[in-house]
Amino acid sequence: GNTYLYRPSREDIMAAADDLPTYKDVADAAAVLAGVAHHTPTETSRTLDDQLGVSCFVKCENMQRMGAFKFRGAYTAVNHYLNDTDGKELKGVLTYSSGNHAQAIALASTKTLGIPSTIIMPTDAPTLKLKATQEYGGNVVFYDRYTEKRDEVAQKVKGTLPEGTVFIPPYNHKYVIAGQGTVGKELIEDLQSKSIALDYVFVCVGGGGLISGISLAVKELSPKTQIIGVEPEAGNDAQQSLEQGQIVHIETPKTIADGAQTQHLGNLTFDIMQRNVSKIITVTDEQLVDEMKFFGERMKMIVEPTGCLGLAGLRKLVSSGEIEKGANCGVIISGGNVDLERYCKLISSTI
Repeated sequence: GNTYLYRPSREDIMAAADDLPTYKDVADAAAVLAGVAHHTPTETSRTLDDQLGVSCFVKCENMQRMGAFKFRGAYTAVNHYLNDTDGKELKGVLTYSSGNHAQAIALASTKTLGIPSTIIMPTDAPTLKLKATQEYGGNVVFYDRYTEKRDEVAQKVKGTLPEGTVFIPPYNHKYVIAGQGTVGKELIEDLQSKSIALDYVFVCVGGGGLISGISLAVKELSPKTQIIGVEPEAGNDAQQSLEQGQIVHIETPKTIADGAQTQHLGNLTFDIMQRNVSKIITVTDEQLVDEMKFFGERMKMIVEPTGCLGLAGLRKLVSSGEIEKGANCGVIISGGNVDLERYCKLISSTI
């Protein structure tokens, strides 16, 4: 696809009015989420360790409420506005998302906290994610992700909503990033309580909210751990951005990893990633399907394609000899929301 330099739109500037989050914001988010979000398990598999020759620790955000890590950031952000709108009442929440953030905002805002939510979703969003968003009480507005710019759609829709509606983007937002960072805080602290120090942690990359948040926690609690991002080969905008030292914008990538079909990083996520992420690697859709099969067969988990990026990335670097034998490797499963019919098609076909 053609790449061009990214100029933040008004919507992004609105979203990023807050300064960069720090580890303190992640710790605050953990307190907000205690008893609300699940403290998800970290799983291991002897088969996996034997195959790879490393010790692998898999953080299962597919077990999170609504089936993905996104609940953490959504709840943290909505909670922030509920308690801090400078005396103005929070009347509603607006966002855009292809799925997991949509569900997360609907569940956190409308179902849990009783605040109306409007979610702009692409016409080709996975049916499961659309249905769940509507079930949680989200009001869905559709757009065509291949011909329309979602920032522009968001501006139009915002004009029709009541004063006191806040826009909470999927990743480029101080409190969203802080909430996602609690995934890393839990993983590192759970392992440290067993005297295990991670050498690497592999995280999927879409807009960078998860990896930037996790990196804040990891750099604070386990500074020697290297953070490696994994993107679909078809949509390697983060890899290009870190190589060029500026945010690169790409066309919507065609990949089965619908959670990583982002066109660009955010200015906040990019800033944090530049400082904390060791490198970004890419994997193919075929490699994602292999890991979906592995998780299903060997670890008895349904993992969506995007959720397989981390393990596919680790396996790739083990094969190329870049990860030393016996290393302690963290792998984040970002989510498990995939239509079962589509899941069965993917794992039974060779792409």
